[in-house]
Amino acid sequence: MANLWPRQDAGSRRENSINVPSYISGYIDGEGCFTVSIAPRRTLVVGWEVRPSVSVSQNADRSQVLLEIQRYFDCGTLRPDRSDQTLKWEVRSLPLLLARVIPHFLRFPLLSAKQRDFELFNEVCQRMAQGQHLTLVGLSEVVRLAGAMNPSGKRGYSPALILESLVEMKA
Repeated sequence: MANLWPRQDAGSRRENSINVPSYISGYIDGEGCFTVSIAPRRTLVVGWEVRPSVSVSQNADRSQVLLEIQRYFDCGTLRPDRSDQTLKWEVRSLPLLLARVIPHFLRFPLLSAKQRDFELFNEVCQRMAQGQHLTLVGLSEVVRLAGAMNPSGKRGYSPALILESLVEMKA
């Protein structure tokens, strides 16, 4: 019987046949996260700051993949994540998200339900690029979009609480 797994050292050296962009999409589909954090910021006219980010975590002994992802996108930081003792690659810069990260996932889409989170994330980033998050009406829509992302994730501030504060500001 033919050996279905010809290499016993999978992952120790790169095969010429690997499709790196697709691999990265698949890896982030399984281990990554698209997030839009919204936190109070009294110095802003609307009172809230919107911070989009994409990240992927891995155990430190497997950090080579994160280094490859950082090299591929030519951006992002690697830092320890003390919450779960992992290493995290993360991009928070809106210009870099728009120029490097989002175009990749438009060309190499995710295959799981996380694709919906990416689509909402992209919509938030596009609206931010237009400055919509700096108005009460625009921020309300960004909050609704962000609230539909990562339904099982933890939120520091619920979308309902943020929207209520925006209604109070209008009054």
